[in-house]
Amino acid sequence: MADITLLDGSIGQELVKRSGDRATPLWSTRVMIDHPELVGDVHKSYFDVGATVATTNTYAVHRSRLVRVDMEDQLPDLIETALSQAERARQGSGRIAASLGPLLASYRPDLKPDLDDAAEKFGELADMMKDRVDLFLLETVCSLQEAEGALRGVEGTEKPVWLSLSVMDDDGSHLRSGEPLADMAALVERFDPEAVLINCSRPEALPAALDIVKGFGRPFGGYANGFTRISEGFLKDAPTVDALEQRADLGPEAYAEHAMGWVAQGASIVGGCCEVGPAHIAELARQLRDAGHRIV
Repeated sequence: MADITLLDGSIGQELVKRSGDRATPLWSTRVMIDHPELVGDVHKSYFDVGATVATTNTYAVHRSRLVRVDMEDQLPDLIETALSQAERARQGSGRIAASLGPLLASYRPDLKPDLDDAAEKFGELADMMKDRVDLFLLETVCSLQEAEGALRGVEGTEKPVWLSLSVMDDDGSHLRSGEPLADMAALVERFDPEAVLINCSRPEALPAALDIVKGFGRPFGGYANGFTRISEGFLKDAPTVDALEQRADLGPEAYAEHAMGWVAQGASIVGGCCEVGPAHIAELARQLRDAGHRIV
Protein backbone atom coordinates (compact mmCIF):
# COMPACT_ATOMS: atom_id res chain seq x y z
CA MET A 1 0.00 0.00 0.00
CA ALA A 2 1.28 3.48 -0.83
CA ASP A 3 0.73 7.19 -0.32
CA ILE A 4 -0.78 8.56 -3.54
CA THR A 5 -1.12 12.19 -4.55
CA LEU A 6 -4.46 12.55 -6.32
CA LEU A 7 -4.46 15.36 -8.86
CA ASP A 8 -7.59 16.99 -10.18
CA GLY A 9 -8.89 16.33 -13.67
CA SER A 10 -9.56 18.58 -16.63
CA ILE A 11 -9.71 22.28 -15.83
CA GLY A 12 -9.91 23.90 -19.27
CA GLN A 13 -12.31 21.46 -20.90
CA GLU A 14 -14.47 21.35 -17.79
CA LEU A 15 -14.75 25.14 -17.83
CA VAL A 16 -15.71 25.16 -21.50
CA LYS A 17 -18.39 22.55 -20.86
CA ARG A 18 -19.85 24.29 -17.85
CA SER A 19 -19.93 27.69 -19.51
CA GLY A 20 -21.86 26.44 -22.52
CA ASP A 21 -20.18 29.15 -24.56
CA ARG A 22 -18.86 28.79 -28.09
CA ALA A 23 -15.28 27.53 -28.27
CA THR A 24 -12.66 30.19 -29.04
CA PRO A 25 -8.89 30.10 -29.63
CA LEU A 26 -8.49 31.56 -26.11
CA TRP A 27 -10.01 28.32 -24.74
CA SER A 28 -10.53 28.38 -20.96
CA THR A 29 -8.94 31.83 -20.68
CA ARG A 30 -12.02 33.26 -22.41
CA VAL A 31 -14.28 31.41 -19.97
CA MET A 32 -12.28 32.78 -17.03
CA ILE A 33 -12.77 36.32 -18.33
CA ASP A 34 -16.50 35.87 -18.83
CA HIS A 35 -17.28 33.58 -15.87
CA PRO A 36 -14.49 33.85 -13.28
CA GLU A 37 -16.54 32.19 -10.55
CA LEU A 38 -16.72 29.00 -12.60
CA VAL A 39 -12.99 28.50 -12.09
CA GLY A 40 -13.35 28.24 -8.32
CA ASP A 41 -16.42 26.04 -8.74
CA VAL A 42 -14.44 23.57 -10.87
CA HIS A 43 -11.59 23.47 -8.36
CA LYS A 44 -14.08 22.85 -5.55
CA SER A 45 -15.70 20.01 -7.47
CA TYR A 46 -12.39 18.16 -7.56
CA PHE A 47 -11.52 18.83 -3.92
CA ASP A 48 -15.00 17.62 -2.93
CA VAL A 49 -14.41 14.20 -4.50
CA GLY A 50 -10.95 13.63 -3.05
CA ALA A 51 -8.35 15.46 -5.12
CA THR A 52 -5.56 17.00 -3.08
CA VAL A 53 -4.11 19.34 -5.73
CA ALA A 54 -5.77 22.19 -7.61
CA THR A 55 -4.15 22.98 -10.95
CA THR A 56 -4.50 26.68 -11.75
CA ASN A 57 -6.29 27.77 -14.91
CA THR A 58 -3.10 29.30 -16.30
CA TYR A 59 -2.12 26.63 -18.84
CA ALA A 60 -2.78 28.94 -21.79
CA VAL A 61 -2.18 32.29 -20.10
CA HIS A 62 0.92 33.30 -22.05
CA ARG A 63 1.88 36.62 -23.60
CA SER A 64 2.51 34.80 -26.87
CA ARG A 65 -1.14 33.72 -26.97
CA LEU A 66 -2.72 36.91 -25.62
CA VAL A 67 -0.87 39.17 -28.05
CA ARG A 68 -2.70 37.53 -30.96
CA VAL A 69 -5.96 39.03 -29.70
CA ASP A 70 -4.52 42.32 -28.40
CA MET A 71 -4.97 41.29 -24.75
CA GLU A 72 -1.36 41.13 -23.61
CA ASP A 73 -1.95 43.87 -21.05
CA GLN A 74 -4.46 41.63 -19.25
CA LEU A 75 -1.85 39.05 -18.29
CA PRO A 76 -1.48 40.17 -14.63
CA ASP A 77 -5.25 40.32 -14.11
CA LEU A 78 -5.73 36.84 -15.58
CA ILE A 79 -3.04 35.40 -13.33
CA GLU A 80 -4.65 37.10 -10.34
CA THR A 81 -8.08 35.66 -11.18
CA ALA A 82 -6.71 32.14 -11.62
CA LEU A 83 -4.79 32.25 -8.35
CA SER A 84 -7.58 33.78 -6.29
CA GLN A 85 -10.12 31.24 -7.57
CA ALA A 86 -7.81 28.33 -6.68
CA GLU A 87 -7.26 29.84 -3.24
CA ARG A 88 -11.02 30.27 -2.77
CA ALA A 89 -11.59 26.59 -3.41
CA ARG A 90 -8.63 25.18 -1.49
CA GLN A 91 -9.64 22.73 1.25
CA GLY A 92 -7.62 21.62 4.26
CA SER A 93 -4.12 20.59 3.29
CA GLY A 94 -4.86 20.82 -0.43
CA ARG A 95 -2.08 22.20 -2.58
CA ILE A 96 -2.10 24.61 -5.51
CA ALA A 97 -0.07 23.73 -8.59
CA ALA A 98 0.76 26.55 -10.97
CA SER A 99 0.09 25.23 -14.46
CA LEU A 100 2.52 26.33 -17.16
CA GLY A 101 1.53 25.02 -20.56
CA PRO A 102 3.45 25.17 -23.84
CA LEU A 103 4.65 28.64 -24.75
CA LEU A 104 3.32 28.65 -28.31
CA ALA A 105 0.80 25.82 -28.82
CA SER A 106 -0.04 22.36 -27.53
CA TYR A 107 1.24 19.29 -29.41
CA ARG A 108 3.37 21.50 -31.69
CA PRO A 109 7.03 20.62 -31.06
CA ASP A 110 7.70 21.71 -34.63
CA LEU A 111 7.39 25.35 -33.51
CA LYS A 112 10.65 25.03 -31.54
CA PRO A 113 10.43 27.95 -29.08
CA ASP A 114 13.71 29.82 -28.64
CA LEU A 115 15.35 28.71 -25.40
CA ASP A 116 16.25 32.17 -24.14
CA ASP A 117 12.84 33.60 -24.99
CA ALA A 118 11.05 30.66 -23.40
CA ALA A 119 13.11 30.89 -20.23
CA GLU A 120 12.38 34.60 -19.95
CA LYS A 121 8.64 34.22 -20.47
CA PHE A 122 8.28 31.22 -18.16
CA GLY A 123 10.40 33.06 -15.61
CA GLU A 124 8.08 36.06 -15.70
CA LEU A 125 5.07 33.85 -14.99
CA ALA A 126 6.91 32.00 -12.26
CA ASP A 127 7.77 35.27 -10.54
CA MET A 128 4.12 36.32 -10.65
CA MET A 129 2.88 33.09 -9.06
CA LYS A 130 5.62 31.71 -6.83
CA ASP A 131 4.47 33.34 -3.59
CA ARG A 132 0.94 31.92 -3.85
CA VAL A 133 1.42 28.38 -5.11
CA ASP A 134 2.90 25.20 -3.66
CA LEU A 135 4.56 23.91 -6.81
CA PHE A 136 5.01 24.49 -10.54
CA LEU A 137 3.55 22.01 -13.00
CA LEU A 138 5.12 22.19 -16.47
CA GLU A 139 2.45 20.55 -18.61
CA THR A 140 2.21 18.82 -22.00
CA VAL A 141 5.92 19.15 -22.74
CA CYS A 142 6.37 17.55 -26.16
CA SER A 143 10.10 17.88 -26.90
CA LEU A 144 13.51 18.19 -25.31
CA GLN A 145 13.69 21.83 -26.41
CA GLU A 146 10.33 22.68 -24.83
CA ALA A 147 11.46 20.99 -21.63
CA GLU A 148 14.71 22.91 -21.40
CA GLY A 149 13.09 26.30 -21.98
CA ALA A 150 10.42 25.71 -19.34
CA LEU A 151 12.82 24.22 -16.80
CA ARG A 152 15.21 27.15 -17.21
CA GLY A 153 12.33 29.54 -16.61
CA VAL A 154 11.33 28.09 -13.24
CA GLU A 155 14.87 27.39 -12.07
CA GLY A 156 15.63 29.17 -8.81
CA THR A 157 12.01 29.74 -7.72
CA GLU A 158 12.63 27.64 -4.58
CA LYS A 159 9.35 25.81 -5.21
CA PRO A 160 9.05 22.16 -6.27
CA VAL A 161 8.81 21.62 -10.02
CA TRP A 162 6.90 18.74 -11.60
CA LEU A 163 7.80 18.10 -15.22
CA SER A 164 4.94 16.57 -17.19
CA LEU A 165 5.64 15.17 -20.64
CA SER A 166 3.30 14.25 -23.48
CA VAL A 167 4.04 11.16 -25.55
CA MET A 168 2.87 9.78 -28.86
CA ASP A 169 -0.53 8.16 -28.57
CA ASP A 170 0.57 5.02 -30.40
CA ASP A 171 4.06 4.79 -28.88
CA GLY A 172 4.54 5.84 -25.29
CA SER A 173 8.30 5.42 -25.55
CA HIS A 174 8.61 8.58 -27.65
CA LEU A 175 7.75 12.22 -27.03
CA ARG A 176 5.32 13.85 -29.46
CA SER A 177 8.38 15.33 -31.17
CA GLY A 178 9.46 11.80 -32.07
CA GLU A 179 12.46 12.01 -29.74
CA PRO A 180 12.99 9.03 -27.44
CA LEU A 181 11.48 9.66 -24.03
CA ALA A 182 14.61 8.14 -22.50
CA ASP A 183 16.61 11.11 -23.81
CA MET A 184 14.84 13.31 -21.26
CA ALA A 185 16.96 11.71 -18.51
CA ALA A 186 19.84 14.14 -19.04
CA LEU A 187 17.61 17.21 -18.56
CA VAL A 188 16.00 15.65 -15.50
CA GLU A 189 19.45 15.10 -14.04
CA ARG A 190 20.53 18.65 -14.90
CA PHE A 191 17.49 20.56 -13.62
CA ASP A 192 16.39 18.12 -10.88
CA PRO A 193 12.58 18.43 -10.97
CA GLU A 194 10.90 16.88 -7.95
CA ALA A 195 8.68 14.59 -10.04
CA VAL A 196 8.29 13.47 -13.65
CA LEU A 197 4.82 12.83 -15.05
CA ILE A 198 3.15 11.89 -18.32
CA ASN A 199 0.06 13.86 -19.34
CA CYS A 200 -2.36 14.62 -22.15
CA SER A 201 -1.77 11.36 -23.98
CA ARG A 202 -4.09 8.38 -24.44
CA PRO A 203 -4.17 6.26 -21.26
CA GLU A 204 -3.07 3.25 -23.28
CA ALA A 205 0.24 5.01 -24.02
CA LEU A 206 1.15 5.62 -20.40
CA PRO A 207 2.38 2.18 -19.27
CA ALA A 208 5.29 2.20 -21.73
CA ALA A 209 6.12 5.79 -20.84
CA LEU A 210 6.01 5.15 -17.10
CA ASP A 211 8.34 2.20 -17.46
CA ILE A 212 10.89 4.67 -18.82
CA VAL A 213 10.43 7.63 -16.47
CA LYS A 214 10.48 5.41 -13.39
CA GLY A 215 14.16 4.94 -14.23
CA PHE A 216 14.80 8.69 -13.84
CA GLY A 217 15.04 8.28 -10.07
CA ARG A 218 12.19 10.66 -9.18
CA PRO A 219 8.62 10.18 -8.00
CA PHE A 220 6.55 9.65 -11.13
CA GLY A 221 2.99 9.30 -12.33
CA GLY A 222 0.52 10.32 -14.96
CA TYR A 223 -2.76 11.89 -15.95
CA ALA A 224 -4.16 11.00 -19.36
CA ASN A 225 -6.67 12.67 -21.66
CA GLY A 226 -9.95 11.37 -23.01
CA PHE A 227 -9.61 12.44 -26.65
CA THR A 228 -10.07 9.97 -29.47
CA ARG A 229 -6.93 11.45 -31.03
CA ILE A 230 -5.18 14.77 -31.62
CA SER A 231 -6.80 15.76 -34.90
CA GLU A 232 -5.12 17.50 -37.82
CA GLY A 233 -7.55 20.38 -37.38
CA PHE A 234 -6.27 21.04 -33.87
CA LEU A 235 -2.68 21.26 -35.10
CA LYS A 236 -3.42 24.35 -37.20
CA ASP A 237 -2.71 27.89 -36.01
CA ALA A 238 -5.14 29.24 -33.36
CA PRO A 239 -7.33 26.11 -33.17
CA THR A 240 -10.45 25.67 -31.06
CA VAL A 241 -11.23 22.64 -28.91
CA ASP A 242 -14.22 21.64 -31.00
CA ALA A 243 -11.64 20.17 -33.37
CA LEU A 244 -11.12 17.42 -30.78
CA GLU A 245 -13.52 14.57 -30.04
CA GLN A 246 -14.20 13.00 -26.65
CA ARG A 247 -13.94 9.22 -26.32
CA ALA A 248 -17.17 7.36 -25.60
CA ASP A 249 -15.42 4.35 -24.06
CA LEU A 250 -13.60 6.05 -21.19
CA GLY A 251 -16.10 6.48 -18.39
CA PRO A 252 -15.10 6.83 -14.74
CA GLU A 253 -14.62 3.10 -14.08
CA ALA A 254 -12.63 2.49 -17.25
CA TYR A 255 -10.39 5.47 -16.63
CA ALA A 256 -9.81 4.56 -12.98
CA GLU A 257 -8.79 1.05 -14.01
CA HIS A 258 -6.10 2.52 -16.25
CA ALA A 259 -4.86 4.75 -13.43
CA MET A 260 -4.79 1.89 -10.97
CA GLY A 261 -2.55 0.08 -13.42
CA TRP A 262 -0.13 3.02 -13.29
CA VAL A 263 -0.15 2.82 -9.50
CA ALA A 264 0.68 -0.88 -9.78
CA GLN A 265 3.71 0.18 -11.84
CA GLY A 266 4.85 2.38 -8.95
CA ALA A 267 3.23 5.70 -9.83
CA SER A 268 2.61 7.88 -6.76
CA ILE A 269 0.95 10.84 -8.53
CA VAL A 270 -2.19 10.25 -10.62
CA GLY A 271 -5.12 12.27 -11.89
CA GLY A 272 -6.77 13.27 -15.14
CA CYS A 273 -6.27 15.61 -18.07
CA CYS A 274 -8.65 16.84 -20.80
CA GLU A 275 -12.10 15.18 -20.82
CA VAL A 276 -11.47 13.54 -17.44
CA GLY A 277 -13.91 15.17 -15.03
CA PRO A 278 -14.93 15.08 -11.36
CA ALA A 279 -16.82 11.79 -11.73
CA HIS A 280 -13.63 10.13 -12.99
CA ILE A 281 -11.58 11.51 -10.08
CA ALA A 282 -14.26 10.43 -7.60
CA GLU A 283 -14.13 6.87 -8.92
CA LEU A 284 -10.34 6.87 -8.89
CA ALA A 285 -10.36 8.05 -5.26
CA ARG A 286 -12.76 5.24 -4.40
CA GLN A 287 -10.63 2.58 -6.07
CA LEU A 288 -7.47 3.89 -4.43
CA ARG A 289 -9.03 3.73 -0.98
CA ASP A 290 -10.56 0.31 -1.61
CA ALA A 291 -7.11 -0.96 -2.54
CA GLY A 292 -5.76 0.32 0.79
CA HIS A 293 -3.80 3.29 -0.53
CA ARG A 294 -3.71 6.58 1.37
CA ILE A 295 -4.52 9.73 -0.62
CA VAL A 296 -2.19 12.55 0.37
